[in-house]
Amino acid sequence: MSDFLSFSMGKHEARFPTDRLYSRRHLWLLDQGNSVFRVGFTDYSVRLLQDVYFLEWSVNEGDEVRDRQEIGEIESAKAVSSMFPPCAGTVLTFNPALLQDPSGINVDNYGSGWLYDFQTAQPVLTAEQYLEFLNSAWEDAQRTIKGQVNEG
Repeated sequence: MSDFLSFSMGKHEARFPTDRLYSRRHLWLLDQGNSVFRVGFTDYSVRLLQDVYFLEWSVNEGDEVRDRQEIGEIESAKAVSSMFPPCAGTVLTFNPALLQDPSGINVDNYGSGWLYDFQTAQPVLTAEQYLEFLNSAWEDAQRTIKGQVNEG
């Protein structure tokens, strides 16, 4: 892998390889050529989710999806969360290993724990732009996390 940028999440550090692009939805996109990207969760999202143990897709391979369209759900130790694409595009293939056992997301989110291949011509963020986005949104995220802890 390439160089990393890092973001401090309190006691933990989230790392972001600089060899890929990012989405504000905390997804990484690794260029596979011809406007096709391999997509997965960033360290930031994996740390917030904690242990992922269930993954279900509500779209099929080959489906065109809109920006902000729900494409599936993920269940973790923390919550059940809806999943959204990084932007508008086409879901080409799902990671077959995760369909059998989604815990690969917890172990190798930047490698074998990828989610799906996705075709898009939409603009996404560089690693540096994603880090700027996290820095600007971290204060709000901490308030949300503390609110969830206080509610639980």
